[in-house]
Amino acid sequence: MGVVTDPITRFAPSPNGPLHLGHAYAAIVAHDRARSGNGEFLLRIEDIDGARSRPELADEFREDLAWLGLTWREVPPQSSRVPHYRAALDSLRAMGLVYPCRCTRADIARNAVRMGPDGPIYPSTCLHTPIAPGPDVAWRLDMQRALPLTGELTGELTWRDERRGLQVANPGLFGDVVLWRKDAPASYHLAATLDDAADGISVVTRGADLFDASHVHRLLQALLGLPVPVWHHHPVLIEADGRKLAKRRGAPALADRRCAGESGAALAASLRAARFDAGISLSEYVDMAA
Repeated sequence: MGVVTDPITRFAPSPNGPLHLGHAYAAIVAHDRARSGNGEFLLRIEDIDGARSRPELADEFREDLAWLGLTWREVPPQSSRVPHYRAALDSLRAMGLVYPCRCTRADIARNAVRMGPDGPIYPSTCLHTPIAPGPDVAWRLDMQRALPLTGELTGELTWRDERRGLQVANPGLFGDVVLWRKDAPASYHLAATLDDAADGISVVTRGADLFDASHVHRLLQALLGLPVPVWHHHPVLIEADGRKLAKRRGAPALADRRCAGESGAALAASLRAARFDAGISLSEYVDMAA
């Protein structure tokens, strides 16, 4: 695939905590990538994270994005798409590609024999164990069956990143990933893949920390007959200790800066100017923006 014309991008925050500087940068990258090609920038609220989702934060997100000077078209939130996720899971079940699992994270950590991008690789403990479907089970993708099938359907799986070029998909990095969670409807892998297809996203912009996840998403696109976008994995802002900014560690909220009277336009301009081509820490960014 060549250069994407009229690109459609999206920013898809989860309302489980306030937006911070890393979110601002991600939103600006997606917004500017769409605008640079005379395309469209979408906002999608990913609100299926169980009790952690706080509906009132969605309005705060909209105020933050407007404060930054961004404009967008909002699409339906994930909570309205659960039947679509269930239909996709049922399709994969009919193909014999998923199986129920009751293992806990502690079980996986105890029995894993190798590590993957997200931590210990699930050792397929429940693959050959009869387990009745129910609300207390997760559903995992059977990689050993899925990978040969994609070869029959599409041949070699490839995908393209605008920063790193053509990639050969290697979804086995993750082992038998969860597609349906015990504590929420669909996993990130399944929901994001289906949502991007439904919303017509042609350029998926997101942080480089999610680069490996695109291997799994490319596999799901092949299995479910979905269109294949181009990806754009941008650098992530990191804290002084090398970890990326995170809501759960109390990264400063955009709403606090907005309510304190800071200029959102000036903040957006400084983020655009910084570029973060090689990754940059928050403390370094603050020094540059001062």
